[in-house]
Amino acid sequence: MASAAGAGGVGGALGFDPAPGSPPAVQALAAKLRTSAASLGEAARVVDALVSRSDGWQGEAATAFREVLSDDLPRYLRSAHESLAEAGRRLTSWHDTLLAHQTLAARYESLAAAATTPDELADARRLGQELRGQHAADARRIAEALNSATDRLAPKEPGALQRIWREIVDDPADALSNSAAVLGAIGLVAAAICPPAGAAIMIGASALSLAALAMHTSDPKFRKPLKDGFTKGEFDADFWKSSVTLLGDSLGSVPALGVLATGAKAGTTAVRAGAAGAEATTAVQIRSAAGTAARTAWSSAQSLERVENPLLTWGLRSTHPNVQKAARVAMPTAGATTATLDYLPDKSEAHNVSATTADGVRGVVDDAPTAFARTSHLWSLVRP
Repeated sequence: MASAAGAGGVGGALGFDPAPGSPPAVQALAAKLRTSAASLGEAARVVDALVSRSDGWQGEAATAFREVLSDDLPRYLRSAHESLAEAGRRLTSWHDTLLAHQTLAARYESLAAAATTPDELADARRLGQELRGQHAADARRIAEALNSATDRLAPKEPGALQRIWREIVDDPADALSNSAAVLGAIGLVAAAICPPAGAAIMIGASALSLAALAMHTSDPKFRKPLKDGFTKGEFDADFWKSSVTLLGDSLGSVPALGVLATGAKAGTTAVRAGAAGAEATTAVQIRSAAGTAARTAWSSAQSLERVENPLLTWGLRSTHPNVQKAARVAMPTAGATTATLDYLPDKSEAHNVSATTADGVRGVVDDAPTAFARTSHLWSLVRP
């Protein structure tokens, strides 16, 4: 009564195949996935051994090699191993489910073929339709599970914000330096509108530079190119990048250090004056001295904000005031631009060299003269 159709010769009497699929093909694919998962697992173990082994290969090259390996590769290998192993298990489960469905499909095909009345044929086809719905639902669940497993197979490209955040976390000292550069440019613009706001932002940027200086100088990786340059003559790109960064952090720290110095001097002088002739310094005297220190620090911050680059002032002395204003904004804006571009994806070596050169020129032409002028002004405030 029925002719073979679909998998296993099912579908002639029923008119459709309730459980299509090829169990041998599914089984073969599951076996390949298990083999691949085992290979990736072995690769992950080898990489872990290379990273953790303390004997054998030693030296700078070995250290650098292990640092590269210990970054993302072991994690990616383990993730791929787990994903393929999970996909293999899911396909093995689907193989068993498919066999069970096709066994039922063959039985319903036999019932349809043996039917002697329309009602018996309708019952067999109803059972076949129910099986087809169950088969489709199980297939969807397996497909979703496989998609979930393969989503973890390879690392996804992070989004822009996620990538920038990762760079900030990986190198917080550079992030502080870049933030100081951006905040310094903002402060310059704010000073033209509201000088007190400009002074406050300038001190905030300087505090960031001071924090970056402390973090950079305490980082052995940051100090290494500098040490190699002066001891081994390795004046490479890393040496110049570290040198320019150190110069920028140091010069940018001047306002914060100056404000602290003037405030501390004023507070100390007030405490000594209040304690003169008294047996002990009172809490009221300490609060009064703290207020004097804060007011003096704020006053020195406002006066520092008004100190201009003497080299730029001299060079543009005969130009129009609008040209002078534009020039004063240009250098800090360039610093903010290079700081922002530092978070571009896939930066080339040419980009890094250009950014270092631009920051170096800006440091010599703008930051250094301004810092020296501010230092001279601060000395006039704190000297006895």
